[in-house]
Amino acid sequence: MNVYSVSEIGELIRGNSYVGRGIVVGKSDDGKKAVFAYFIMGRSENSRNRVFVENGEEVTIYPFDASKVKDPSLIIYSPVRRVGRRVVVTNGDQTDTVRDFLLQGKTFEEALETRCFEPDAPNFTPRISAMLDFSDGFSYKMSILKSADAQGSACNRYTFSYAALNGLGHFIHTYNCDGDPIPTFTGEPERVHIPNDMQAFVKDLWDNLDEANKISLYVRYTDAETGKFESVLINKNK
Repeated sequence: MNVYSVSEIGELIRGNSYVGRGIVVGKSDDGKKAVFAYFIMGRSENSRNRVFVENGEEVTIYPFDASKVKDPSLIIYSPVRRVGRRVVVTNGDQTDTVRDFLLQGKTFEEALETRCFEPDAPNFTPRISAMLDFSDGFSYKMSILKSADAQGSACNRYTFSYAALNGLGHFIHTYNCDGDPIPTFTGEPERVHIPNDMQAFVKDLWDNLDEANKISLYVRYTDAETGKFESVLINKNK
């Protein structure tokens, strides 16, 4: 196997009924755009009862039907926050933890040392996070916090730091596939192609997520020089 091979995002998720929540970060083919995507999926009524709302440079998840919310603790949060020259993207309320640490002059890694996987036994859903850094060109980091064993007795923390290369992105998601309990994502973030065409990237991602379980998707292309961005937000619940 070629460790430097790159896949289209649709190839990696097609036919997989449940990859959970996912983050993609990378750089467009022409090197001009910093790119990230975040999506959520859900199997239960509580998980599926959600929508993304964009407010300026930030994104928050809200219940689609507030009357049906059973437990908001792990499903309602802000997956995207802007902190100066950095953008934080995560699958839980650790977005705010990272933001708070950055505002104190501390690091992405220091923030996540204070957090752990989600307390949803027996799945122990990993916390996945990313940070796009525009302070000196463009670079990015990704992280996964996951249970060390089937009992949730300890947390293992993995951080990946990337130089941004034209046309290359990395994709991390919470689960390998569906199951009971759901098997946690393993290995390094997967290498994916980042095209110049945002709409093509959005279509390849959204169309190949499992129809029954996909909920919402947010994609942003940011001009690395000017900071101006374009975004696409899709909610299955309308």
